[in-house]
Amino acid sequence: MRIFRNVDVIKKANIYFDGKVTSRTVMFPDGSKKTLGIMVPGRYEFGTDTKEKMEIISGKLLVQLPGSKDWREIASGGYFEVPARSKFKLKVSEITDYCCSFIS
Repeated sequence: MRIFRNVDVIKKANIYFDGKVTSRTVMFPDGSKKTLGIMVPGRYEFGTDTKEKMEIISGKLLVQLPGSKDWREIASGGYFEVPARSKFKLKVSEITDYCCSFIS
């Protein structure tokens, strides 16, 4: 989906890692939510409450998913999924634009 229609956007930014990762929350009529954000180069670790799907709109990163020792490259147009109640690591090599979907 390239354009979101009939949504609410929460004005307050989600800011992580001293501003190196930021996003805005988009709420859909069915109660689902996504975040749209930017990550600058760096190494990050995130935790999840729900299952998440992270789509890379532009940029490139390496992801280490829960239970894996391997790093997987994800570039523009790619995505990865993370289980609920888990942690994952990222190595962002260039400015990366992303969309994160929270799956219940």
